[in-house]
Amino acid sequence: MAAAAIPSVNKAWVYSDYWKTSDVLKFDESIPVPEIKEDEVLIKVVAAALNPVAYKKIHGLFKEHNPPPPIVPGTDVAGVVVKVGSQVKKFKVGVEVYGDVAEHFTEEPKKLGVLAEYTAAQEKVLALKPNNVSLVEAASLPLAIETAYEGFEIAQLSAGQSILILGGAGGVGTLAIQLAKHVFGASRVAATLSKLCVS
Repeated sequence: MAAAAIPSVNKAWVYSDYWKTSDVLKFDESIPVPEIKEDEVLIKVVAAALNPVAYKKIHGLFKEHNPPPPIVPGTDVAGVVVKVGSQVKKFKVGVEVYGDVAEHFTEEPKKLGVLAEYTAAQEKVLALKPNNVSLVEAASLPLAIETAYEGFEIAQLSAGQSILILGGAGGVGTLAIQLAKHVFGASRVAATLSKLCVS
């Protein structure tokens, strides 16, 4: 898609008040397409994921860190680059990328998140989508895998150690199991899960 074909407005899910997601999240067809900065790309969103942090923000838990509403929620995204800033080196128009567009969500809150047709993101928070992962799968990964990885860094997990992962059936837990074994080289990985997860 050429830069000239990018519309000035797009469709997005927004919230203008804080409460239950089902009560305040509304569909809006006239949200401005974000302008990109020199170090950003504009992404045509193919898949986006809401995680517990997004729901908590909609409920107002972090409203002191939010920009004024209306806000387009969500930070986990996968899509196609349609425009690049002048300082962007890693990506070209047409490549598929994924990432968590909020590097520091309390310090640099985003007014225009990923539940839209287009979103802007800094080059440094994105990666090329691997060929063996769909865009939908890629959108489900960023925050959950970052959380698991950071936990292992804080715990200083190293090759040959054993680890117990609490909540191994959840989004973070399933990724933590894979990271522990295949990236950090844990010799034994044990996990717990709730009876609610067993049929």
